[in-house]
Amino acid sequence: MKIHHLNCGTFCPSCQRLLEGKGSWLQSAKMCCHCLAIETNEGLILVDTGLGVQDVLTPKHLGRTFRSLMRPKLELEETALFQLDQMGFNRRDVRHIILTHLDLDHAGGISDFPAAKIHACSTEVEAALRPHWRDQLRYRAKQFDFNPKWAATINTTDDWFGFENIHRLKGIQEEILLVPLHGHTRGHCGVAVKQSSGKWLFHVGDLYMDRRSLYGKAPAAMTQCENLLAVDNRQRLGYVKRVRQLIDEHGDEVEVFCAHDMSELNYYQDA
Repeated sequence: MKIHHLNCGTFCPSCQRLLEGKGSWLQSAKMCCHCLAIETNEGLILVDTGLGVQDVLTPKHLGRTFRSLMRPKLELEETALFQLDQMGFNRRDVRHIILTHLDLDHAGGISDFPAAKIHACSTEVEAALRPHWRDQLRYRAKQFDFNPKWAATINTTDDWFGFENIHRLKGIQEEILLVPLHGHTRGHCGVAVKQSSGKWLFHVGDLYMDRRSLYGKAPAAMTQCENLLAVDNRQRLGYVKRVRQLIDEHGDEVEVFCAHDMSELNYYQDA
């Protein structure tokens, strides 16, 4: 197994000083969409897809609110499809896509890989395909209008480092798990990937957006964003506490990172 860390969407919201706690009041902050491309003997597995070709070519599909607040760069070179092509792969090599959740900045690229099986928590798929009116800004119907191959997950009573009701994925031989971390969205999950070394990578999606949030040290504006974007913030904060405990107690066995912290992405890409 070989794992590539990709940025499949750069976002430049206003006021670096407020959101990052440093830099200029006039400069933009910088956020990424940290995705994984996993090479296996059976083909490629993607964990999240970021923005896709359709989103870049037709930005109105993302909605005016998202574009105004997040100010995405919208570059074809950042799409997973383009990056995999540069690595010598093609879209047919992607056999499975695993989504932490289906927010528009995480699931936009699934249409670039129409033959892939899409794995996500069933609660999340239901929420995205039949969104409550309050969720219509985060889920975009245009991203799901190509008849995706949804793959039902196997709900279990298993636990993983104390996290209960782990979802196992059909058709994937590698030890990759969907770990419920609900709260940001109704079916938000982390994706745990066991590396060849035996150590786990744990992609926690949008459980937090700034690593300092795990210890209550993120800038107030960033903390407020994390709170406001959650459909159940009390539930989300409960999982934040549990992930912090996971790091403190099992940091030698599990590496944790989120989707949008640029410093975490840089750590893996520079390694």
